[in-house]
Amino acid sequence: MISLKSTRELELMALGGRILARTLELLRGHVMPGVSTKDLDAIADEFIRSHPGALPAFKGLYGFPASACISINEEIVHGIPSPKRVLQPGDLVKLDVGVKFEGYFTDAAITVPVGTVDANSAHLIEVTQMALEAGIAAATVGNHIGDIGAAIESVVSDAGYTTADDLVGHYVGTKPHGDPQVPNFGKPKRGTKLMPGLTIAIEPMVNLGGSRTRTLRDRWTIVTADGSRSAHFEHTVAITDSGPLVLTRAA
Repeated sequence: MISLKSTRELELMALGGRILARTLELLRGHVMPGVSTKDLDAIADEFIRSHPGALPAFKGLYGFPASACISINEEIVHGIPSPKRVLQPGDLVKLDVGVKFEGYFTDAAITVPVGTVDANSAHLIEVTQMALEAGIAAATVGNHIGDIGAAIESVVSDAGYTTADDLVGHYVGTKPHGDPQVPNFGKPKRGTKLMPGLTIAIEPMVNLGGSRTRTLRDRWTIVTADGSRSAHFEHTVAITDSGPLVLTRAA
């Protein structure tokens, strides 16, 4: 059964979403050579907990050991922070964080370059951001989940890249994950119809190379099978009668 949110529930999610947006911007400012992924995780954990009623949504979720998923270069998602993983110039760092605020979850991600990156990596970041915005623009009442995926797929394929097709966006709200799933590919007017009050995480994960993935021995970190770089951007979005409402923007 799909859960739809009231106006008051969307307001609470937006409050948590703003905490999450500020968390990601704080982390962005600390992405630099010599910083470990464990350092970044500690910053996120402390900042989120400094807000009354807020908790890191990922800490302990399904057994995940940290407050932030931090993935580098060919790592797509679910990288486990470690004091041994130190950022290097030219890295692509994916920061994926969730916040639980007053019982409601929000989820967002950004990709941040460490200093100057090569032209292909810079373009990959740009295309992935464009794909997210295209997906959000398609998240309107009367459209379907397939419209979101088709919009994302169009941007990615036009650039000559691929999406990690076994990784998807999802419902988020009263729980961190649920149905409907939100693939990064699809056909217009297919799948679940978008209704006012539906809240979903839209999150294109875009690869320079092929779409195949594999999971590392830690059973969490998912990487591109061919070792190509990947980028990831995500927002929690509410479907409303006045258009898509992004709940995880800083403003």
